[in-house]
Amino acid sequence: MMLRTENLAASYGDVMALHGVSIEVFTGDVVAVLGANGAGKSTMVRAITNLHAHKTGQVFFDDIDITQLPPHEITRCGLALVPEHRRVFGRMSVFENLLMGGYLLRRGSNRKGLANVFELFPRLRERSKQLAGTLSGGEQQMLAIGRGLMAQPKLLILDEPSMGLAPLLVKEVYAALARLVKAGGITILLVEQNAREALEIARRVYVMQRGRIINEASPDEIRGKLLTSYLTAPTA
Repeated sequence: MMLRTENLAASYGDVMALHGVSIEVFTGDVVAVLGANGAGKSTMVRAITNLHAHKTGQVFFDDIDITQLPPHEITRCGLALVPEHRRVFGRMSVFENLLMGGYLLRRGSNRKGLANVFELFPRLRERSKQLAGTLSGGEQQMLAIGRGLMAQPKLLILDEPSMGLAPLLVKEVYAALARLVKAGGITILLVEQNAREALEIARRVYVMQRGRIINEASPDEIRGKLLTSYLTAPTA
């Protein structure tokens, strides 16, 4: 078992955002968590990585209880987060952003990591000296994913990787993720509103609504009418 949450709950002041969320991610798995905007997906990710302190429940990573670990120690354990809205360092170059992702590793590991990222995203090699803030949205998303991969994680969590991207760029980003999945050696937890693309690479799916997991199924079972009803349900 790579990741397990048990009755994870989180709030913003008096407002509950997560209600007893329990999920499992097995080693080598690709798990998607789908839900409409406001369903609690990003709050769940922030609670897992301890970026959201107002929480209860437990989080286990690689059979270690990481519930109370600070975020940098969670990263050191082998979990990397690609956050919502990309959050690249705009005044630093592409190359410098990537090095920041591997700051916990030895320099030799960084060289190997850079080679792997540039193979996955050749455009980043072309733009390696360019300031990250001048990249297009799609390029910034590639950079954010590449920065996460630089940590050589056991588990990569992707929070809304298609958000704000044009359809062609979404397909380009997901094509790279499909290549990453095919290459193996990494476990992925994918949090998305864009169900169509997420279902193409996921092997198991959780559906969230109003801060709760309401279904767990295979991608084929989620498609169609069930998908439409889940993702268009009101979130308020």
